[in-house]
Amino acid sequence: MEPWDPAAPGVMRLPSGRLVRGRGLRRPLPAGPEPTYGLYLLGKPPPPVAWKSDWLRWPDFWLPTDREGARTTLAALLDLLGSERVEIADYGGRGRTGTALAVLAVFDGVPAGEAVAYVRQHYDRHAVETPWQKRYVRRTSPR
Repeated sequence: MEPWDPAAPGVMRLPSGRLVRGRGLRRPLPAGPEPTYGLYLLGKPPPPVAWKSDWLRWPDFWLPTDREGARTTLAALLDLLGSERVEIADYGGRGRTGTALAVLAVFDGVPAGEAVAYVRQHYDRHAVETPWQKRYVRRTSPR
């Protein structure tokens, strides 16, 4: 399997070197290879895609409705990053996606208090939009 291009839009490298792509579904699918797995963070079911995918119910500007289920899903997702082209997406690609990427960063070794800054530096400077999303990341413990 061809991995993500590390220089492609939305692709973030975790400290371990694993790559994950974040994106906003309101924008067209970026050029290049398609994901082989997608995790969609939306208040309602996502549109169908041609690759394997899962949905976490996660209303805009809020937190996942099942926080423990989200933690379990994101922990399992970290293990897929070495063998799949994984994308995480919500409608805009910043708040919920940035929060999920920050949780992945914590699971990959970034201290929880530094994970939001890590994602803002390596993914999008506006990622993780609300105080409760930031608090959710800070309270995340490594797997």
